[in-house]
Amino acid sequence: MQPVVDISSDLGEGFGRYKMANDEEMLEVVTSANIACGFHAGDPRTISDTVKAALKNHNGIGAHPGFPDRVGFGRRDMALSYEEVYTDVLYQIGAIFAFAQANGGKLQHVMAHGQLQNMAQKNQIYAEAISDAVKDFDDSLIVMAQPGKLLDISREKGLRTAVTIFADRAYHEDKTLVSRRESGAVISDPDKVVKRCLKMVIEHKVTSVTGKEITVHGDSLLLHGDTAGSLQLSKRIKSALLEHGVKVLPLGQWI
Repeated sequence: MQPVVDISSDLGEGFGRYKMANDEEMLEVVTSANIACGFHAGDPRTISDTVKAALKNHNGIGAHPGFPDRVGFGRRDMALSYEEVYTDVLYQIGAIFAFAQANGGKLQHVMAHGQLQNMAQKNQIYAEAISDAVKDFDDSLIVMAQPGKLLDISREKGLRTAVTIFADRAYHEDKTLVSRRESGAVISDPDKVVKRCLKMVIEHKVTSVTGKEITVHGDSLLLHGDTAGSLQLSKRIKSALLEHGVKVLPLGQWI
């Protein structure tokens, strides 16, 4: 059977006059876009521009809700109640939905950002709140997440799910990501990243930081657009996947 994968990236993470990455060109490479909703990054104009560009390139549109933490870019722990997480996520999904609908498009998925995603892997309350927000908003949406409680609980509630694998992030043996606070968390060697992506997508294997090979099954390969040389690297990764017979399609077309 021909392998198939979605390629996604976190986009729309600028604010005002500040631009985080080259979103327009990245949208020509990826098949799905995780669009910041205005909490950890983004603003109405940035959301509008990103949604329009995504629709132009026929990308699957996803809401990328995060903690209300602009200063920390949503990468710091926050102790919130179920109600706070639920209402924050519901609010943010609604923001992306509004711009998608206004421009003749629709939402494909929801992927929690940064530390909200990381904490929902292990925190039952956060996982329940996020999955409930998605289900109550639109139970046809795909929940994109790393293996853990959020993914498990979303499946239990009958939601469609997609597992995220990371092109340039180091893994522990338990399949969690190495914290960005630790050295070696982000892999910078382009050749190594391309080889890792091919192995993850085709062989479902990746080498952890301890040197042990672990099994990973992913539906969406996440490419980071905010690191040096990321655009050229993303093009290399997509070309390599296509050359090795991998079909690259938005999640909504095959999940």
